Amino acid sequence: MATQKGRRDPLKSNLSAQLHTLEALMALLLVIGVIIYTVQATSLTPLTSSTANAHIEAQLQILGQDMLNSLDHSEYGQDSPLKKDILNWNGKYYTWNSQQYGSTSGENLTNSSTAEVLRSVAVGRGIAHNVEFAWIEEDGTMRSMRYIYNGEPSDNAVIITKRVLLSDSDFPDTDPTSFRQNSGIRDADQSTDLYNLIDVKLTLWRM
Repeated sequence: MATQKGRRDPLKSNLSAQLHTLEALMALLLVIGVIIYTVQATSLTPLTSSTANAHIEAQLQILGQDMLNSLDHSEYGQDSPLKKDILNWNGKYYTWNSQQYGSTSGENLTNSSTAEVLRSVAVGRGIAHNVEFAWIEEDGTMRSMRYIYNGEPSDNAVIITKRVLLSDSDFPDTDPTSFRQNSGIRDADQSTDLYNLIDVKLTLWRM
């Protein structure tokens, strides 16, 4: 029997309502699925670094890079503060003793721009730090020695490196005997003006 004009078919209305309900249910399930996937993908476990640790590591990386960049900057025709520290190095390593950097023999680290920057920036912020010098030996092997040492780094430590070129012309004497005897850094290529390449490794971590 045909429905009267102007009246809605109850069967069609019921079917339309069911379709809307089904669409709403599917949309809800989709949203819940997305939320579950997102939570599982970004959840932190005890074996992963926390967001806070990752943020601290990124800050330390930037801080260390800025320190080495500033130390390696030099005016035209002048040696950088970092190169001067290497040329003045006596082969010993120094530790922060809450007042200054001192060696095991009681000698203090003076006239060191690297020590001054670390004391102003790292010590004041409670950031532990090590500095190492690495270079190429005459037989082609790498050798590394401590310059500033404050203990073993934590798992969240960051390492920043800077390479410094030493030339024969960097020494006032024709034979850099005293520098070689004090530091142990030898001329890697006696046939050229190149003396050696020094890798400065700065390690920073939160105590």
